[in-house]
Amino acid sequence: MSKPLITRRTLIAASGALLATGAAGTLSPARAKGIAPTPTMRGGANNYRPGAPIVDRIGGGGFWMTGTVRRAGDGAPLAGQRIQIWAHTTEGHERDPQSHGATLTDANGVFRLEMPQIVPAFGQAHGHLAYDSDDFETVFLRPLMKSPKDTTLEAHFVLQPA
Repeated sequence: MSKPLITRRTLIAASGALLATGAAGTLSPARAKGIAPTPTMRGGANNYRPGAPIVDRIGGGGFWMTGTVRRAGDGAPLAGQRIQIWAHTTEGHERDPQSHGATLTDANGVFRLEMPQIVPAFGQAHGHLAYDSDDFETVFLRPLMKSPKDTTLEAHFVLQPA
């Protein structure tokens, strides 16, 4: 006896899949939704100072804040974007002017700024970063460090045009 090509089980499974996706869903190609913009983090704007100067390094250094800046939608790297960075460090509080500085992204949308070691404030070791220029919507980030002993912290921005 030969085995039938379509069994009751395969017919039910195929019908369920057709109902779940719709007839058009089986014929249309999948489409990427693009890269969503980064939302502002709660507490990210604490002690923000508009117009902090672009610097080569904040204080004595020894700790690296790094990250990337990309455009929402297509994810293209954004060169020349100003990122302000500040934190509670071994050399000052996050409210102190000397604890603030800004840097620009390179051709690949990468930024990197050396600063003093970040130390816990209110029980958490964290940094503050802001994109605050006119071309894109303002975004404030407040990433937490995994350990207060870490000597680097990364933050990534995906910016929505203003």
